[in-house]
Formats: sequence, structure tokens, C-alpha cells
Amino acid sequence: MFRSAVTVSLVSEAKGGPFVFWDDLPAACHQAAELGFDAIELFAPGPNAVSQGDLAALLKAHQLQLAAVGTGAGWVKHKLSLTSPEASLRAEAREFIRSMIDFGGPHGAPAIIGSMQGRWSDGVTREQAINWLREGLNDLGAYAQRYQLPLIYEPLNRYETNLVNTVAVGVELMNSLQTENVRLLADLFHMNIEESDLAAALVQGGKWIGHIHFVDSNRRPAGFGHIDYPRVVAALKAIDYAGYLSAEALAWPDSRAAAEQTIKQYQKLVQVDN
Repeated sequence: MFRSAVTVSLVSEAKGGPFVFWDDLPAACHQAAELGFDAIELFAPGPNAVSQGDLAALLKAHQLQLAAVGTGAGWVKHKLSLTSPEASLRAEAREFIRSMIDFGGPHGAPAIIGSMQGRWSDGVTREQAINWLREGLNDLGAYAQRYQLPLIYEPLNRYETNLVNTVAVGVELMNSLQTENVRLLADLFHMNIEESDLAAALVQGGKWIGHIHFVDSNRRPAGFGHIDYPRVVAALKAIDYAGYLSAEALAWPDSRAAAEQTIKQYQKLVQVDN
């Protein structure tokens, strides 16, 4: 059975990015619960943005789960990546991600590595960058095991990284790791750019698919683009996916309307699926 989630960003430097709710975490939790979401997915500037006690209290008060936590602020705010040519910056990137694993772990929320994977350029070969990425994922995947949670790695489209752009290449990367505690995030927006068949790619991802970003082809909320959601849902059912469909979408035309459209589309698809 799928579960619904909606994104909340507290990262001012990412303003205008693909997050449904912004800045006011209590208000976002209130609206998410009111609309019937199961969880929120939180993008925070760092592990101290919200105290563990305050976050736990908010989630409990609104009967919400924490679906996942993003690490993108490490790149947006500090320009850290796991494939930086500078060893000291790669080490700092790992420490930042560890801190976010520790932030989400007590609430049952895995950390997502997306933009912090970096890219290869400036004298660094793709092979070298992939080796650094692999080292980081092995280290951090093992670290996440202390919370009995996976680490989530996200293939991105070609305009955001030149490392891993498709589910198939992501599966190759997963199979090359020493740890088995890393899973793939399948973001339907990125997939719409890179995959010839979204449903087939999800089936190919199989057991490695650990999280879904539920968004349409134009990064607007589900139903405002041209993704064939019944086929996507059928593919997820075929691989026995039982995680979150999390709305990482633009607040279009505004946050409330985007959240309402998302949960309406989610409930329609889940009802059809059942």
C-alpha cells in the first residue's frame, strides 16, 4: 500500500524550487494533516533547523510521519558534494550528510542524496567521480544502518548532474556497492526527461526503488502535465513498492492549491489501484 507525503522546504537559498510548502513548518504540518497526507518530507538548512523535540511534537500533534529528509542544503548553502575535487570538501560533504541522517533517523526518516552527489568536470574524469561517489555511498549507507533505515540516492536529469541520469545506470551503481543499504529515489520529473518509458524503468529498478517523487512532467503537481500515472502505479504495484509517493513539486499556482491537487490525484490513483 502506498503512502502520501508532501514536501516542506525551510531552505531560503532554494526559494522558488520544487517544494510545495515553504518556511512555516507548523503551518505546513497543519495543512498537510487537514488535507489527508500521511507524511511530510522535510528539506532543512541543517540538522539544527528544528529541534528533535519540536519536530516530534509537531508530527505527533498532526498525526503525521516524516517520510524523508533532504540533504540538498549542503550543496545549495555550502557548495559541498561527494565528488568535489578537493578531499577536504568531500569529507565535509559526508559529515553534513551524516548529520542529516542523524536528524531524520530518530523519526524513521531516511536521508536523500540528490544534488550533493555533484558532477565530474575540471580535470576529474567520470570514472574518478563515480569512484568517489561509490565510496561516499558505501560509507553513508553503512552509517544509516544504525537507524535501520536505508540511504536514498537520487538519479538526476542531465541538466543537474552528469553522473547518473537513469534508473538503469542507478541500478548498476547499486550493484557495484559494498553496502546493500542504499536505495534509489525515482523522481518522475527527472525520469520524464531521461527515460523512454517511465513504467518500464520502474520495473527495471525493482527492489532498488526506495522512494518516489510524485510530480508531473513539467514539475507541477501530479495531473497538471502529461505523465501516464495509471501505468506508473501499475509498475509500482508490479515491483511490490510500498513506500511514499512524495510531492516534490512546484507550488503552482500556490502551495495550498498544489497540495490539494496532489492529494486529489493521489487518492484517485490509490482508489483505482485498489
